[in-house]
Amino acid sequence: MRKALLPSSLLPLVWLLAWLAVAALLFSAQPTTPALGRPAQWSLHPGAATDAKTAWPFVLEAQGLIPQPPLAPTAHASHLLSLPNDPIHSLAAFWFAGSEEGGEDVRIVMSLWSRSAQAWTLPSEVVNRHTAGAALGKGLRRLGNPVAWLDQQQRLHLFVVATGMGGWAAGRVLHLQQQQAQSPLQADTLGLDVVGLLPLSWFWNISHLVRHAPLPLADGGMVLPVYFELGAKYPVFAWFSPLGEFQGVRRFTARSNILQAAPVAMDGSHWLAYLRTQAPNDQVAVLETWDAGLNWGLQQDLALSNTDSALAALRLPNGTVVMARNPKEGYRSQLLWHHSPDGLHWSDPSPLVQGESGSEYAYPALVWQDDRLWVSYTHLRQGIAWQRWRLKTSSERQP
Repeated sequence: MRKALLPSSLLPLVWLLAWLAVAALLFSAQPTTPALGRPAQWSLHPGAATDAKTAWPFVLEAQGLIPQPPLAPTAHASHLLSLPNDPIHSLAAFWFAGSEEGGEDVRIVMSLWSRSAQAWTLPSEVVNRHTAGAALGKGLRRLGNPVAWLDQQQRLHLFVVATGMGGWAAGRVLHLQQQQAQSPLQADTLGLDVVGLLPLSWFWNISHLVRHAPLPLADGGMVLPVYFELGAKYPVFAWFSPLGEFQGVRRFTARSNILQAAPVAMDGSHWLAYLRTQAPNDQVAVLETWDAGLNWGLQQDLALSNTDSALAALRLPNGTVVMARNPKEGYRSQLLWHHSPDGLHWSDPSPLVQGESGSEYAYPALVWQDDRLWVSYTHLRQGIAWQRWRLKTSSERQP
């Protein structure tokens, strides 16, 4: 009988060393370079931004909870999509709902804001792991963060975090696409086809996730913020054509403790991206590009705290940039607003929501629609809350 080449006691060590070698290759691998051509520009409406020294320039108009599906006590990671060409609905809200985060019964649901009723519709299921897995030809264990986008033909594209084995760190990005545009958008005839898993990594595409809304481009395409979180944590950006065709992905920073980039365009070439941090200083990180996304550089962290929780940012038509974040002081029991004229100098905080210690109001999403600023966020992990704000009139801004 031949003797074993290695004692059985050493096999776990060998497996560990092999995994570390693979992980090292994974972290050093270069992502696919998109065929960018000339940088696309995003044209913004002209207007004067509010000064960072002024008080919060908005007035709360309405707020509440979006209806939650039955038998789904947990809700998280909402996303808001503007529907500018829909005559009936202003917005679509997407989130994941189920028994618990990571539960096998979690599905992605959608609710629509009715202009006539001034209310959210009852939520409808958009996709679950069984239907998506069957279309992929492989099993999916759980679904997570959804991000939606309308292409040049006004077809809905949905990007969803999906896992097979492992937790969120082994996540992949599932791409679904509407068969044809609908106006108005109807949940019961949505008709989403599974395009596939985005090819973001040579290593089984694992450990790439989405969270924040895409940055639209003037040619009708978009830049999708993606992030990697297996060990090292860093942002990447994926480019898509006006028809929603994947064009490539690039990483722009060697820093490995920031994730979930929230990008805004200050003009056609100057973009900023704000990032959740796991750094010891607990401050919001900033990436900046002056050539429409071809090259990015790290800027000095903002003097705004962030303790490992998603934030949201949006540039409004008048040029003002707004941000919602969970501060270090209150962790996820407190959400704060800020506004800025240039994306770098920020106002003092204004409260968006304040809960008791240990409560959770987190993962904000922002959108501008019908001349209003809308925000949604996780409410105690039990539902999705929303608020609608209007700009103050000139008389209301007087001291």
